[in-house]
Amino acid sequence: MTKGYIIFTTPRSGSTLLCRLLGATGVAGAPNSHFHVPTLEGWLEDYDLAQADYAGELEASRAVVAAALARGRGETEVFGMRVQRESFPFFLRQMHLLAPGAEGDMAAIEAVLGDLVPVYLRRGAKLDQAISYIRAEQTGLWHQAPDGSEVERLSPPRPPVYDGAAIAARLRQALAEEADWEAWFAEAGVEPLRLTYESLAADPETEVARILAALGQPVAAASGLEPGVAKIADALNRDWAARFKAEEPDLAAAGVAG
Repeated sequence: MTKGYIIFTTPRSGSTLLCRLLGATGVAGAPNSHFHVPTLEGWLEDYDLAQADYAGELEASRAVVAAALARGRGETEVFGMRVQRESFPFFLRQMHLLAPGAEGDMAAIEAVLGDLVPVYLRRGAKLDQAISYIRAEQTGLWHQAPDGSEVERLSPPRPPVYDGAAIAARLRQALAEEADWEAWFAEAGVEPLRLTYESLAADPETEVARILAALGQPVAAASGLEPGVAKIADALNRDWAARFKAEEPDLAAAGVAG
């Protein structure tokens, strides 16, 4: 069975940073959102596969899983992936489709993907998370390298504009998604290895070493790691946070830290 890990997370929680750090160890696969778009068509497109080549949904899903396992291992023996909460329901349905006899959600996931260490990455400062998301959505820039070059841009550049309603909606969604993860962990009997964006940013070597240890990989591989993405937040984010706290004190208080 494949040895690996699955990172449960939500947008703007540091999962790209974590995936790049784990990949840089050389012993923890090539983690990414290997099942990101919540449709079979999206899965197939991501791996340059065509539905017409398969007899049905089951066969097509099996082909995607085979491709994802190969991509997620990279040049190692360890498979790595992350899954966002919004993508999880479809992902879970496909896992049960592929493992109809599995008793429980995690059993279905592991029947398809192999033995996995569950990792939960969350961001304590939900207000900062919401602001980060809205700014990235507005500007189109989602990740940049430490040297300032762009790593991921999803739309043409636009100037950021404060939008309290958008921040509030995203903050509520971040809080709801975290509650959904916790509810699923309890229902599925999953006790993940827990990390926060804040702890990862402060001490990436220690946090990556914790995952390597859980995988039975040499923790020394975490030594000397350099983040592949840089923090984008600046004074503008702080100004937006201050303004939002003045406008929505109760909601802001729920999303300041936790």
